[in-house]
Amino acid sequence: MKNFSIDQKEGLAIITLDQPGEKVNKLTAEILGEFKECIQNIEGDKSIRAVILISGKKDNFIAGADIRIFSTFKQRGDAEKFSREGNEFLSRIANLSKPVVAAIHGSCMGGGLEVALACHYRIASVESQTKFSFPEVNLGLLPGAGGTQRLPRLIGIPKALDMMLTGKSVFPRQALKMGLVDEIIHQKGLLEAAKTQARSMAGSKPHPVKKKQSLVESLLEMTASGRKMIYSKARNKVIAKTYGHYPAPFKIIQCVRSGMEKGMKAGLEEESRQFDHLAFSPESKMMVGLFFAMQEAKKNPWPSKVQKTGKVGVLGAGLMGSGITDVTVQAGLPVVLKDRDLATAGKGLKGLWKGYEKKVAKKIISPFERDRLIGMITPADDYSEFNKIDLVIEAVFEDLKLKQSLLAEVENAIPKQGIFASNTSSLPISEIAKKAKRPANILGMHYFSPVQKMPLLEIVRTKKTSEQALATAYDVGLKQKKTVIVVSDGPGFYTTRILAPYMNEAMLLLEEGIKIEDLDRSMKEFGFPVGPAVLMDEVGLDVGAHIAEIMSGLFAKRKHGTSTSAKTLVDAGFKGRKNKMGFYLYEEGLFKRKNKEVNEDVYQYIGGKARKDFEANEVQERMVLTMINEAAHCLSEGIVASPQDADLGAVLGLGFPPFLGGPFHYIDQIGPAVILEKLHTYGRKHGNRFDAAPILKDYGKKNRKFYE
Repeated sequence: MKNFSIDQKEGLAIITLDQPGEKVNKLTAEILGEFKECIQNIEGDKSIRAVILISGKKDNFIAGADIRIFSTFKQRGDAEKFSREGNEFLSRIANLSKPVVAAIHGSCMGGGLEVALACHYRIASVESQTKFSFPEVNLGLLPGAGGTQRLPRLIGIPKALDMMLTGKSVFPRQALKMGLVDEIIHQKGLLEAAKTQARSMAGSKPHPVKKKQSLVESLLEMTASGRKMIYSKARNKVIAKTYGHYPAPFKIIQCVRSGMEKGMKAGLEEESRQFDHLAFSPESKMMVGLFFAMQEAKKNPWPSKVQKTGKVGVLGAGLMGSGITDVTVQAGLPVVLKDRDLATAGKGLKGLWKGYEKKVAKKIISPFERDRLIGMITPADDYSEFNKIDLVIEAVFEDLKLKQSLLAEVENAIPKQGIFASNTSSLPISEIAKKAKRPANILGMHYFSPVQKMPLLEIVRTKKTSEQALATAYDVGLKQKKTVIVVSDGPGFYTTRILAPYMNEAMLLLEEGIKIEDLDRSMKEFGFPVGPAVLMDEVGLDVGAHIAEIMSGLFAKRKHGTSTSAKTLVDAGFKGRKNKMGFYLYEEGLFKRKNKEVNEDVYQYIGGKARKDFEANEVQERMVLTMINEAAHCLSEGIVASPQDADLGAVLGLGFPPFLGGPFHYIDQIGPAVILEKLHTYGRKHGNRFDAAPILKDYGKKNRKFYE
C-alpha cells in the first residue's frame, strides 16, 4: 500500500498513515480505500488481538478530508453517498471486535477527529502542536462521518455543540479534562503508551468510556425537557451571533438532536442527508471557495528569492508590536523587541508573559513552553543587537516623520541585505522610504489587530521593492500562519482604502440622523461581525480621523463628499474605548454593562440630538456599495492583483461576510448591471461618491462576471 504500513508483532498491528509527498495526512478516496483494506486484513487475522493507529507525519495525525473532493460532487446525492460510505467504514471500526487505540500527535481535525472518535481509546501527546477541532462549520458544512453522533455521546451534548458550532480548537489537557481523549503523554512515549494500553485491552470486547460530566450536565441530558433546553439555548446563541445567515449551525443541532432522540442509526442517516444539503448550498460554495483561495495564498510567488531569516527586530512594544512579536516567536524566530527605553520594552515583554501564563492556566501550553517563548524575546532600548537582524518590523504610531527617522536609524544598524517593513495601515510606503539608502529592501507588512487572532497579512510593495524582499517577507508571514496578499503602494493600500469610504458613509449616516444602535444592527444583520460604530470605538476615533485625513486627498480628486465628524469628535475628547469616551459607554471595574449602551453625548457633535429611522436595506446598500465600488477602483488601478486577493483581503481583514464570498463574488451574485444601476440611483440622491469605478461600468454594460 502507498499510504499505509502495518507492523505486526506480538499480537499487535501498528497501522502507520503517512501520505507521501504531503506535509499532512488528508483523507482521500485512495486513502479510505487502503484503510478499508487494512481493517479487512486485520479482521480476518486471528493472530492480531489489538490495533494501534498512528501517523508518520511530524506534527499531524490527520488534518481532515481533502477539500478537493468537493469538486467531484456534481449533483445532489453525491455528497450524501460520500458521507454514507465514510459512516459505514467508521462504524465498521467502531464495531470491530478487536480494540483500536488511536495514538495522536499533532493536528487532529475534521475527518481526522472522526477517525479518532471511531477508535476505542485515544492517547494524545501533550505537546502544543496537538489540537482537536471540527472546523467544518467554517466551510458552511457539518462533520459528515459520524462526528455529530459520536462526539456528543463521548463528551456530552453541550460541549459537543460548542466544539462543532464554533470550530474552535481543543488542546490536549483540555481534551483530557472533557473526556475527548483518555490519556495524555509526552510525544516520545506516545507509541509505547499506546502499545501498553492495546495489550491491556487485547482479548476483551471494547466498551464505551463513561462520559466526564457534572451532575447538572448529566441531569439535563437525562430528560427530554433538559435536552430541549440545551438545543434551544444553542439555537439562540447561533441566531444572536449570525442573524441566521449560516445554515450549517442549525443543521448540526438538528443532526445531534435526531441522533440523541432516535438513535445512532437515524442520526447517521440524518447527518448524511444534511451534509449533502449543505455541500450544495450557496453559503458553503462561497466559503469553500475562500478556503481554496487561502490555500493558494500559501504558495510564495518567489520561492527561489527567499533569504534566510534568523532573527527579527520589532520596533514598538505596544499592542501591535507585542502581537507581532508573539506570532514571530511562535513561528520559531527570535525577536529583539525595541522601544524608546527598557522600561517600555519590558512592559511589552511583561504583557506577553501574562498572555502565556493564561495559556498555561488553561493548559494550552506547558510552563516549559512559556519559558521557551519568553526566552526567545530580547527587550532593548538601542540598536546594539541589530547588526545580526535580517528583518525589522516597525510598529509605532502613524506618524510619517517618526517612521522616516526610525528607518534612517535602522538602515545604519542592520546588515546591507536587511529588510525594513512598516506596519502602517495607511501611510504610503514610498513616502516612508523617500530618503532611504536601500529602497529595494523596504516594504509594508500590514498586520491587523489583534495580531494573534486576525489571519490576514497585507504585504505592500513599492515600485522599488525587490522580489527578494517580497519573497522573504512573504515567507515570514507564512511561518506566522498568516494568509498573505501582496498589494501595490498607495494611500491606504487595499484594505484600509476600501474601509475608508465604508466608514465615511457611516459618519454621513450619523450626520443625517440615524441612531447609533440602528446603524450597527443593520450592518450586523447584513453579515458583518461588528457594526461600524463599535469598530470605530475599538480602533480609536483618533486613528479613524487620522486615516480619513490621509485618504481625503485621494477622494477629493473624485469630488467625493467626505465627513469631518471623526475629527470633530476627537477634538471634543472622544477617542473610543481607549479613553472610555466613544459611541458607546464603557465602565471601569468588575461590573460592566452586559449590553452596550449608546453614548448619546456624541449626538450633539454629529447631526444633533434629534434622531430618525432609516430603512435597514438602504443603510446596508449605501454602506456596502461604497466598499465594493472602492474595491473595483483598486482592481482597476492595480492596487490589488486579482478579484481573489481582493475578496480574501476584505473577508479576512475587514470581516466582509464570508457567506457572500467577498466584494467581487458579491458583485457577481447580484449582477454587475444591477450593482451599476444601484450606484446610479444612490449617486443621483447623494452625489459623486457613488460614481461607479471604470471597471464596474465596463462589466455592468457587458453584464460580465469577475469569476467566469
